[in-house]
Formats: sequence, structure tokens, C-alpha cells
Amino acid sequence: LSYKSALLPHLPLQLHTPSNSLMVALFPKSKLYKAFYSQVFSAWQTRGSSGTSPKMTQDDCLPAELERLHSQMQKLFDLSSCPAGERWSHLRISTSLPELDRFLHHFTVSSASHEPVTRPHLPTLLQQSEAIPGNQAENNKVVITILTGLPGCRSGDLCSFLVTFNKEYGRWLVYRQTMDSPECFSAAHFQKYLTSVLESQHNRSARLSAYNRKKLKLLVVLQGYTDVIDVVQALQTHPDADVKASFVIGAVSTCVEPLSCYMEHRFLFPKFLDQCSQGLVSNVIFTSQTAEQRNPLLVQLQHLVRAANPAVSFILAENGVVTRNEDIELILSESSFSSPQMLTTRYLTYPGWYDGKFRSGSVFPPMVQICVWFNRPLEKTRFVAKCKALKSSLKPSPFSGNIYHILGKVKFSDSDWLVEVCHNTSSSSLNLVPVQEGPTPPPDSRNESRDHGGPQECFLVFVGCSLKEDDVKDWLRETAKQKPQRKALKTRGMLTLQEIKSIHVKRHLDPLPAGYFYNGTQYVNFFGDKMDYHPLMDQFMNDYLEEANREIEKYNRELDELEYHDLFDQKT
Repeated sequence: LSYKSALLPHLPLQLHTPSNSLMVALFPKSKLYKAFYSQVFSAWQTRGSSGTSPKMTQDDCLPAELERLHSQMQKLFDLSSCPAGERWSHLRISTSLPELDRFLHHFTVSSASHEPVTRPHLPTLLQQSEAIPGNQAENNKVVITILTGLPGCRSGDLCSFLVTFNKEYGRWLVYRQTMDSPECFSAAHFQKYLTSVLESQHNRSARLSAYNRKKLKLLVVLQGYTDVIDVVQALQTHPDADVKASFVIGAVSTCVEPLSCYMEHRFLFPKFLDQCSQGLVSNVIFTSQTAEQRNPLLVQLQHLVRAANPAVSFILAENGVVTRNEDIELILSESSFSSPQMLTTRYLTYPGWYDGKFRSGSVFPPMVQICVWFNRPLEKTRFVAKCKALKSSLKPSPFSGNIYHILGKVKFSDSDWLVEVCHNTSSSSLNLVPVQEGPTPPPDSRNESRDHGGPQECFLVFVGCSLKEDDVKDWLRETAKQKPQRKALKTRGMLTLQEIKSIHVKRHLDPLPAGYFYNGTQYVNFFGDKMDYHPLMDQFMNDYLEEANREIEKYNRELDELEYHDLFDQKT
């Protein structure tokens, strides 16, 4: 009921409101409720010309103040409707203290950390607003889709599929971490990349065409032990405010290869659950073990991820191929990351994230990434055999010296083509894919200071626990063409029974000394003594050793004259 200000002196103080209105609540099925509709409401309807006709309004269309009062009345009715033995304390307290729920929301947000909350986000955190200012994927903003996961998770395959499948719906840019870098993710390099993207956008604006008018989208593809929050904070802390305002994160998806999640038994690889955390990740994409219905390993991992992130969506994409349009829409969503629920969870889980003050935890067990460069071919059979033998050589905790992933580009001696290598020790998978010819990418600023002795096109990145570069190089040397070893000179003691028989077969008919004759099977002297071997067998063996040693000495001289290069030596 709206009233004029002249009525204020006649109303109790507690009924004074800024909007000069009163609310009368009538509980259903009460005598007052029935009397109101039979006597008052019918009279109002017949006196419509007097200006006091009632207006029917839904409860969700009330002004903010009246909506608050209506909520309090609803709680009071719910309390009175419950049997006396079932009235629980929280409902009774919230009815006695109408502002309790609002206080609890505020207390939840304010007690998470001493880090401040940015003002535009505060109404959303306090559930006073559904809109998040400045986070909408506007037409002039570049939407960033992040695909992350542990090494070998096939996020690169998923990226290739998405770009190929959706190339007609926009222009795509792909940011990939350089495999030959010692760090999984560089915030400074990522920020420079975003700056270069924005500059290229400004340069294109003068040459508009149908192609250029397509909306630009950015795919960020990461494989490693990287916290997603570090990527988010790299955008939030960009030194150029214009660049920061030109990008918005659409959705974050984590790729999971079920066979590569556990280091030992049920001991997870580091950062696995951090890459599936709530408030950041909207989708978890399983890239293997999806053909079998209710695969035990897949089900077990889904329960684990669901416990860490109850609101996450599960997507099945065998080898990175998504088969449902609904799943593609989830991965390429432009608003999932900016939803109120995700924002609230992000503030409570990662205090200070908006200003880049949150520090992600260290990687444990410590995973080392070592890149070795070389310019000589490997032996394919030896390399494949060494990779397959890695799983059987894995050591238990503390896992020192274990190699879990091998990535890079190499040449094999049976071909002149560069081959991209991806080996996953846990799943015993080895992929060798020829590199397609194309333009040479510009040099990476992160690697300009690296000195590997000149132009080298082959490299391998080894990821494992407590690895040492010398040990990695020794392992790799065994996959290259081995330097032949010098042969040792033979002696009588080194002759095998087979060699002795061969000498005998070759010279058993040679002339006999005086006093011996050969009866066709054995050698007999005048005294009747019989021998299985020629009486001059000792001389025959000496002759054989002399000839064999001459061949060995010739081989060793030729071997010494050959020029052998170590795998890591430079070609001249």
C-alpha cells in the first residue's frame, strides 16, 4: 500500500519506509485471508474509478525493498507451516534476524582473505546482481579459450580438431608453449604475445574485408605442470591496460589422458587436481579410454575430479576428437569463465587473483624439463627400443631419474624428414609423425639467449623427476649410431669348439707326418693309438689364429682412420 507523506505522523516509527509504502501479508488458508478476498478485494475491484484499484504483480517483479520484505514474510510463513518438532534452528534464527542471510554472504566473502575485492564484482559476490561489469564477450574483445593438461594429454590434437572444425566461423590464433623452453609457461612471453596480437589487429583495421571482419578467437594450448591460475593472472597483470581490456577468457578446459595420471599406484602426477579446480575449469575432456563403456579407470578418475570440482562438465573426446556439437559449444563458450558462480568460487579459492597476488604452489615431486639440441640422425630401431624400455625402468618413490615424457623433433638415419616425437612412459605410447613442410616460424625471444653452438634443427625435451643433463645425453647417445669397438687379437684360449671343428673339417686331409695313417674316421699311429683330430692340429690352429689376427689388425687400422662424431658435436 502506497501512502502520502501526510500519513507519516500517524504511523508507528517502525512502519516508516523510504518509499512511503506498507506491506500487509496474509497467510494462506487463514480467516483473515478469506475475509480480505471476500470483502476488501472485491470492493476494490468495483471502485476502480476512485483510483484505489489493486494491481497484481509477481513476486519476482517487486522492487528491491519490497522483495526483501516479501522474502522475510515467506520465511515466517515457512516457519509457521512446519510442525513444531521439525522447526530447525537456522530457519527460526533467520526469521528472527531478517538480515542474517545477507550477513552470511558478506561474511563468507570477507573472511576468505585479507585481499580486497574489486568494487564491480562485489554485488555479484554478495548475490545482489547477476551481471559482471566488464566481463562480457563483446564484439570488439578477443575471446581466449584455454586448453591445458599434463604432458601427453593430447591438448594439441584437440586444438587442431577445433580449428579445423570451426575455421569457417571466425579467425583463429593459437598460442603454444615452445617445447624447447626449460619452463612450462612464461607469463612475460604470453603478455608480449597478447600485445603483438592487439597491434596486428589495429594494423588490419585499415584493410577490411569479409575475412578480416570475422571475429578473432585465441586458443591457448598448454601441456605441462602449469597452474591455470598463473595463465589467468598473466592476463590480469598485463602492464598495458588497453591490451588487458581487449581480451576476455571464455572458458578453460583440461584434457586428461587416464593412463597418464598416476605416477605409482594411486599417487597422482603433480598439478593434476590443480588443473581441474573449481572456479577456473569448466570442462574436463577425457582423451582416451572412452570406447569402453564404464571403463573402471575412467570412472574412478571422474569420481575424483567431481570431488574436486562438483560443477565441472565431462566431455569424451577419443584422441582429441569431439563428437557432439553440445560439447564443442561448452569448450568454446564465451561466458562460462565469467559466470557469477565461477567468479564467486574464484575469489574464495584464489584470494588476490584479480590483482595477480595469488601464488600457486610448487611442483612436488619436483619435475625437471631438460631440452637437448643436436644435429645428427638417430637410429630408429634403437630409439624405439629405448623408449619402450623406460616403463620397466621406472623407480618407486622418490622417483629420482625417472623419465615420464619425451617431446621434440628428430631425424632418423633411414629418412631425411624431420619427425615429431611424443612419448608417454606411463601409457607406453610413442607417436612419430613426419613434420609437414611450411614456413619457418620466427625465433622465440625466450630462447634467444640459449647457446647451443649454432644452427641445430633436432631437439628433444625430457620431462621427469630429478633429471640431470649428462644422464639424459648419455641415454640419447645410445639411440644414435654407435662407434664400432676395436677387436681384440685372438688367442688359443679364445677359440670356440665350433671354430676348432671348422679348422679340422677344412684341413683333415692335409699330409700326415711319418708313422700315421687315416682310416677314414680316425688317425692311427704304428702303436695302434687312435686320435679324432689331425696330428698337426696345433699347427693348423696357429695358422688360423695368425690369419685371423691379420684380419683383426687390418680392421682396427681402418677403424682408427675413420672419423667419428659424437651425437652432440657440430657438423662442419
